[in-house]
Amino acid sequence: MRRQKTTITNAEARRIALAAQGFGEPRPDATPTPRHLKKVLARTNALQIDSINVLVRAHYMPVFSRLGPYPAELVDRAAYQGKRELFEYWGHAASLLPVRLQPLLRWRMARADEHAWGAMKRINKDHRVFVERVKEVVGEHGPLPARGIEAVLAEEDASLLVRRKDNWGWNWGAVKAALEYLFWAGEVTTAARPNFERTYDLTERVLPPEIIATPTPDPADAHRELMALSAASLGVATETDLRDYFRLRPEGARKALAELVEAQTVFPVSVEGWAKPAYVHESVIVPRAIRAAALVSPFDPLVWERDRTLRLWDFHYRIEIYVPEAKRKHGYYVLPFLLDELLSARVDLKADRKEGVLRVPSAWKEPHVDAGGDSARVAAELAAELRRMATWLGLEKVEAPMRGDFARELTAAL
Repeated sequence: MRRQKTTITNAEARRIALAAQGFGEPRPDATPTPRHLKKVLARTNALQIDSINVLVRAHYMPVFSRLGPYPAELVDRAAYQGKRELFEYWGHAASLLPVRLQPLLRWRMARADEHAWGAMKRINKDHRVFVERVKEVVGEHGPLPARGIEAVLAEEDASLLVRRKDNWGWNWGAVKAALEYLFWAGEVTTAARPNFERTYDLTERVLPPEIIATPTPDPADAHRELMALSAASLGVATETDLRDYFRLRPEGARKALAELVEAQTVFPVSVEGWAKPAYVHESVIVPRAIRAAALVSPFDPLVWERDRTLRLWDFHYRIEIYVPEAKRKHGYYVLPFLLDELLSARVDLKADRKEGVLRVPSAWKEPHVDAGGDSARVAAELAAELRRMATWLGLEKVEAPMRGDFARELTAAL
């Protein structure tokens, strides 16, 4: 697309965004392999981590959205076994990131006192000797979970191991706060996650030696590379969208963006209906069409920036897990449904593992579905994707929705 257009339609922007995230490619016919996972990671450059498990852990879902049913062990092996291809750090919030990005984030690690918060900052400021001792214990006994390190330290300074209830944040004990500060600083990292409990070890014992040996880039160079990766992953985006991808602060991100424009790695475009200038990566090709059917997690890079989601699809999306039940509009854990180039519906989902049922408390359609006469097709495609998800999660059936303006049609399709 380079030098060809300075103005694009919103429909073109949607296709660019979807292709950049890997939705323009057909799902594998056979069981996905590590090669397929690498292709997804080359597109997304991150898998966000979240503790909510009402459906499935957040970092597994974007791979399913792009590949369909796949062995979740692919992600586990890449992140926590053998020669690591992924590591945990603060990318877009807590994330699994390709190990090649670790050097690009060392500037953030070096500024842990600026970027960490609450209990982490306080314990490093007030009890630095204790923080250093926690690191020593990790080096001597790791990998260990926080409670294992607490057990080692219990006889050394039991007073600090009490879980305080005043101002520590998340009711963390001192050991957990120290470990999370060391994690921010890049001195320890996640070695494993049995039952989602983080096990800590020294970073140099977890990451591949060649990553540890990679020289640390200048912070300005790292910002420029991270912004370029954001542009490639998003396809088309405003400056705010681009810096949100890796949660970069405005000053460094704006300078990096200006340099990328000068180097013609990205170039500015106007997008129909967008109030702010947008930027397109030099590698972008505008697909003629997108063919896809996918449920999209609230933590998927495609919809991370809710304002961008609204601009691209006129789709107002907010996660309502922290909204009191009586005030929720769509449900507790609601996923958009992508059909071809449009977000056409949304469903509240819950995996009832005890009963072997994928529950769909509610289902809703977007206004364009009725306007275009596509209701039957959207319902059929959504029903098929719900069945695929149930199979992937090891659930025996899908329970029809009881609420929402799409409940009756989706029930019929199911």
